[in-house]
Amino acid sequence: MINAIVKIGQLVTLAGPARARVGVELRELRIVENAGLLIEDGRIVEVGASSEIEAKVRPGAEVIDAEGRCVTPGFVDAHTHLVFAGNRADEYEKRIAGATYQEIAAAGGGILRTLRLTRAASEDELLGAARRHRDWMLRGGTTTIEAKSGYGLDHETELKMLRVIGRLNEEGPARIVPTLLAAHTIPPEFLSGRADYVRWVAEELIPEVAAAGLARYCDAFCDDHAFTVDETRIVLESAKRHGMGLRIHAEQFRPGTGAGLAAELGAATADHLETVTDETLGQLREAGVQPVLLPGSVFALSRTEYPPARKMAEAGLAIVLATDFNPGSSPVASMPFMLSLACLQMRLTPAEALTAATVNAAYSVGLGGDVGSIEAGKRADFLIHEFTDYRELAYFVAAPLQPRVFVSGREVRR
Repeated sequence: MINAIVKIGQLVTLAGPARARVGVELRELRIVENAGLLIEDGRIVEVGASSEIEAKVRPGAEVIDAEGRCVTPGFVDAHTHLVFAGNRADEYEKRIAGATYQEIAAAGGGILRTLRLTRAASEDELLGAARRHRDWMLRGGTTTIEAKSGYGLDHETELKMLRVIGRLNEEGPARIVPTLLAAHTIPPEFLSGRADYVRWVAEELIPEVAAAGLARYCDAFCDDHAFTVDETRIVLESAKRHGMGLRIHAEQFRPGTGAGLAAELGAATADHLETVTDETLGQLREAGVQPVLLPGSVFALSRTEYPPARKMAEAGLAIVLATDFNPGSSPVASMPFMLSLACLQMRLTPAEALTAATVNAAYSVGLGGDVGSIEAGKRADFLIHEFTDYRELAYFVAAPLQPRVFVSGREVRR
C-alpha cells in the first residue's frame, strides 16, 4: 500500500463543492504545483506542498516520486455496455460500405446479434470477456465504470449479466456500478407482443432485480427502433417505485425521444442527446438531470451531429463524458480519446472535458462523495501521467498513453 506521492509537478485535484460542477466551475481544476499526497488505508489524508508531505511521512512508509509529472483523478466512465459475447466486426465493415445502424438492426443484426451470442455464453465466459474489456479501460486510466445489462432481454441472461457485473466489482480493482437495461430493444420472441414485454420488465423483472440488489440503476433506450416514450415511462416509473436510480438513452437520432421524460421523472442522467432541443435542455437543467455525452458513438457511426456540449456548459448543465463502450455503435474503451473528441468536435476546453470525465461523472453514478477528485477523505484513485501538463491528455489524440494507475492507493498493473 502506497503511503505518499511526492514531487508531483502538477496535481489536478478538482477539489470543490460537494456536487457536480456547472458553468465556470467546469474550468476550475484547483491545480496544486509541486505537490504531494498523504494516503492511509486507501484514502487520501492530506493534499499539500511536496515538502510538507515529505516531512510527515513516517519511517518505513512506501513513497513514490512522481518526478515532476502530472497527476489527475482516475477517470469515471459513466456509460458502458461492458458485458457481452462476441463482436460485430462484420457489421463494422457493412457500415463502412454504407449500411446504416438502423438498417443493420432491421436485418436482425445490431443488438439482436449480440443478444444471441450473449444468451449462448456461460456466466464464466462472459466474466472472462468483461474482464478483458475492463482491463483495457484500466490501462487507459479508468478506475470506476458504470456497466449495463441489456444483451439478454430474458430472465436468465439479464440476471446472468448482472451477476457478472457484481463478480467483476467484487474482484476489483475497478469499481463497477450495475445498471439494468432490459429495456434495450424488443427481443424476437416478443415482436408481436411489445406490451407483454414491457409489462414483464416493469412488473416482474425490475421488482426481482431491486429486491436482490443486483442493480443500482435502471436504464431504457427511448428511440424509434427501441421503446416509445410511453413504454419507457412504464419501465422507469416501476424502477423508481422500487428504489432504483434512473438513466435514459435519449434523443440520439431524433428530438422528442426521452429527454423530457428524464426531466419529468427526475432521472440521474439523460444519455446521448445528439438531437436535443434548447427547450428540453432547459427542462433538464431545472430538474437537475446530468447529460451524459457519448462522442465515441457519433465518431464510430461516422455521424457528424455531436451533442451540443458547448451550449450545455454555457446553460449551466453538469455535463458528463463517457465512452458508450459496446460491440456495435461504439467499440471504444478509451476515456482520453473521449477528451480529444470533446475538445475537437464539441468545443469543450481540456479543463471542462477533464471535469466531465472525473468528478461530474462520479456524481452521475452516485459516487461523487467517494471518487472523482483528489481531496482528503476520498478514495486514493489517481493517475500519474507520462507528461507534465493535463492538457496533453486531450492534445495527443489517440496516443498510446500509459499512466501509472492507482485504485485505493494500490498500483494496478494490467
